[in-house]
Amino acid sequence: MGAGKAKHGQWVSTAAAAVGALLLGIGWAGAALAQSDDRDQAARYAACMDLIEDDPDQALEQAQTWADLGGGDPARHCAAVALLRLGHHAVAGQELEALAASLEQGFAFLQIPILIQAGQAWFLAEDLDRAYAVQTVALAREPNNVDLLVDRSMTTAAAGNFEAALSDLTRAQANAPQRADVLVLRASAWRYLDRQPEALADVERALALDPGNAEGYLERGNLRRLAGDAAGAREDWLEAINLAPATPTAAAAQANLARLDVKVE
Repeated sequence: MGAGKAKHGQWVSTAAAAVGALLLGIGWAGAALAQSDDRDQAARYAACMDLIEDDPDQALEQAQTWADLGGGDPARHCAAVALLRLGHHAVAGQELEALAASLEQGFAFLQIPILIQAGQAWFLAEDLDRAYAVQTVALAREPNNVDLLVDRSMTTAAAGNFEAALSDLTRAQANAPQRADVLVLRASAWRYLDRQPEALADVERALALDPGNAEGYLERGNLRRLAGDAAGAREDWLEAINLAPATPTAAAAQANLARLDVKVE
């Protein structure tokens, strides 16, 4: 596939937004382990994962100490996710892949979620080949996993293969028809394939499902601009900024507005 940076604005924005989604596993990891007979270990795991949000450096230190004391897979997982949050993407990818391959039987239920995180880590490390490989292995085990399909679509789109991205997003949408984020991403894929009617249909449906979806307004603004509707594009990009200030989505919308103003002048 060829490693490299994401080359297209909408996908750069989406990839950056993925950083915020990396720790979605914190809740399910703690909750799942809480069903374990070892309540002390479950509580320590949940606390370590929760700490990542507020103080990833401290979480990493605690997780490494815990691992040295026999904390096992939960400690290793917390340390790897802390590394990911701290921006050590390649190291985190290596740790997460190794962990997924060597999980103890009692923690086998974490394998696919950990592989999802590993794929995201490699994506953020800009190693698209490794991200794609991890995501493809995981999808062989869970072919209809929507999060995996979305992640792999981001990887292939970043490499410029929008046909492959569209294929994965269509499978994802079939399995999660009410997810607005999937529709917005598919709209972007359609747009890069010069299929603007399909793109507009997807983004309008996404906004109907989620009227507060900032990425949806960013994408619809892109489509309106391509259709020659500068006023409509401006309105949508301003709404994206209003809905999600100080985010990559807002930055992309602001950049689009700046280019629009230059062209108008």
